[in-house]
Amino acid sequence: MDMRLFEYTAEIYNKGSFTKAADSLHIAQPSLSQQIKKLENELGFPLFYRKRGGVSPTPQGKRFIRRAQEILRARDDLLREMQDQLQEMGTELSIGIPAVTGGYLLPPLLKTFLEKYPNVHIQLIEESPAVLEQMTENGEIDLSILPLPIDNERLATVPILTEPLFLAIPFEKQSWMTEQMQSFIYSVRKETEKTAVPLKAAEDVPFILLKEGYGFRRTVLDLCAKAGFKPKETFKTSSIETAQSLVEYGMGVTIVPQMVIREASAKIGYVPLEPEPTRTLVFAYSEYCYLSLAANAFMETVEKLFAHENQTSFHQEV
Repeated sequence: MDMRLFEYTAEIYNKGSFTKAADSLHIAQPSLSQQIKKLENELGFPLFYRKRGGVSPTPQGKRFIRRAQEILRARDDLLREMQDQLQEMGTELSIGIPAVTGGYLLPPLLKTFLEKYPNVHIQLIEESPAVLEQMTENGEIDLSILPLPIDNERLATVPILTEPLFLAIPFEKQSWMTEQMQSFIYSVRKETEKTAVPLKAAEDVPFILLKEGYGFRRTVLDLCAKAGFKPKETFKTSSIETAQSLVEYGMGVTIVPQMVIREASAKIGYVPLEPEPTRTLVFAYSEYCYLSLAANAFMETVEKLFAHENQTSFHQEV
């Protein structure tokens, strides 16, 4: 069976349309329809339901397309592996990363890696963790940097770092603040060691959270649930920077990982929490796709960097 037929069916499924798939494949739509019709006659069953406005796979079509995608991934993996062997190091590397983390963690890592491997072209894909998990499983991304937990059993993980979480509160007194919250501000302003506080203290204050689909939102909600309350969500955002800006202007509180702390801000304070909650970032990659030499080299570079750098000073560089 011609490999192109696998590509055709997979693209029709991805686009949901013969016309859009034909445009993407750079072939005439009547020719594409004719090729798929011949394939369906050969198989003895239809692959797609044709309907006004698009197409959808039949039950048999879903099974065929799933296997076709696996075959295409295996072909691409084989080609990449052979190219790696010829070139000793591949020239392409795709890395997925949530926007919450990318701007803080990646720049020093990429700088170190590219100093050693200047011929590797890196493509960054910023998406929500849920989307990145799916893209990584499908082999569309070589590896992703994601927060735990990861429920996808088809992804292997390698730890990168574990960092503490803090309650971010505005320094300026707000009408919604409890006496206990005001006492936190006083303790943060003091240049002595900060005392950890229970997250339960934020039960009745406005909370700023990330939007659905972001792994860190799940982390925060899980922490609040363990503390015995559901946060009073007043704002949702896709940016941890926006969340902190809202805190600075007295719109509520939020929880942030250590690497995003605004050390120079005079409008926001960071309170340690008990019992010292943390988040862990990992490399995630598909166990069923070829992991390129460039991807392995990047993970090794990061591992060595963290092995020789003090984690706190590294965050300060970020």
